[in-house]
Order: sequence, then C-alpha cells, then structure tokens
Amino acid sequence: MKKWLIAAGVGLAMATSAQAADKIAIVNMSNLFQQVAQNTGVSKTLENEFKGRASELQRMEGDLKTKMQRLQRDGATMKASERSKLEKDVMTQRESFSSKAQSFEQDRARRSNEERGKLVTRIQSAVKKVADDQSIDLVVDASTVAYNSSSIKDITSDVLKQVK
Repeated sequence: MKKWLIAAGVGLAMATSAQAADKIAIVNMSNLFQQVAQNTGVSKTLENEFKGRASELQRMEGDLKTKMQRLQRDGATMKASERSKLEKDVMTQRESFSSKAQSFEQDRARRSNEERGKLVTRIQSAVKKVADDQSIDLVVDASTVAYNSSSIKDITSDVLKQVK
C-alpha cells in the first residue's frame, strides 16, 4: 500500500510538472531589443537629433587642433605677446570644447536611455499580450535560463510580430 501511494504521488508530481511545462515559455529579450531598435530606427532618430551639436563639436575640435599645431609649429618664432594671446585662446577654447563635449555626452546618454526604456516597455507589453493570447503563465528571458528542453516554447518570433 505504501509503495502504491508513493508511486501515485510521483505520478501526480510528474503530471503536474508536465502540465506546468506547457504554460512556460522563453523569449530572447536581447535579440528582440536589437531587432525592434533596428526596425523602429531609434538610432537614426537619435543621430538626427544630435547631428547639429556633433557637427559643432567636430568643427570646434578641428579649429582647436589647427591652433595647437600653429602654436607648436610657429610658437618659437612668434612675438611673445602674440604667442601668449594664442596660448590663452587655445586654453579658453579647450575648456569650452571640454564643457560642451561633456554636456553633449550626458544629453545623448539621457536620450538614449529614454528611448531604450520606451522600447523595453513596448517589448514587455507585447510579451504580456502573447502570453495572454497563448495562455502562458510564465515567460523567462532565454539568456537567464541555464537549460531548457525542446518542449519549452520559444515565443520570441511571436513577440516580434506583435511589436511591429
């Protein structure tokens, strides 16, 4: 009798785990993120948004390099007052460039994070919709799973269709 109860318990546990496996799916979030970012053109949008400031920084950098080369090349033959004026100009321009470059990087990083957050929200909504439509109880990121059997459903392509 005791063996029969143990066998029944093991059978019930196996049936429950098999049934639970049908309600679990994996999704490749990094792959989704890359594809959705490409499809929506987020990088182009950000590039266009910061194009003017990037061009200005490139122009400032070129002008600064030219002045530094001139100072290095002609500094020994310049009048002291002229050299001093050029050195001060280079220092002022270097500080201005550094400040603008730092501000540019901070703004670009902030906007990039905002856009990334929007994409993650869209992807999470699509995952939830697909999971609801397919009666899936648990969706796990494929990169966090050490092992999954072939019976675990991968809904990455379904989520990608939903996001588009």
